[in-house]
Amino acid sequence: MTQRDLSGDELVESLAALANPIRLRIIATLTGGRDYVSNLARVIGISRPLLHMHLQRLEAVGLVTGSLELSEDGKAMKYFELTDFDIGLTPTTIAAAVETLTRKEKN
Repeated sequence: MTQRDLSGDELVESLAALANPIRLRIIATLTGGRDYVSNLARVIGISRPLLHMHLQRLEAVGLVTGSLELSEDGKAMKYFELTDFDIGLTPTTIAAAVETLTRKEKN
């Protein structure tokens, strides 16, 4: 997701996905290049199932992409990498995004 006008809903979902310390660690780790799930889990210090949950959230909003590949010994390995995203926040971009919100606030 390169710099573009995000809809209000897209902005809310992207910011919600980033509002978690584990997901920020995942993004920071992937700035060094793509990596596979088992290694990411070791580097970040969390279980693979927990890592998958966070990666799914990041992938759902387009901040990371995953691909399944076979290793030389025939094991399926899931690799993840960052997408090219740039979320610019200014009062003007927020005001424009608010105009496109489709979901009502929960009280």
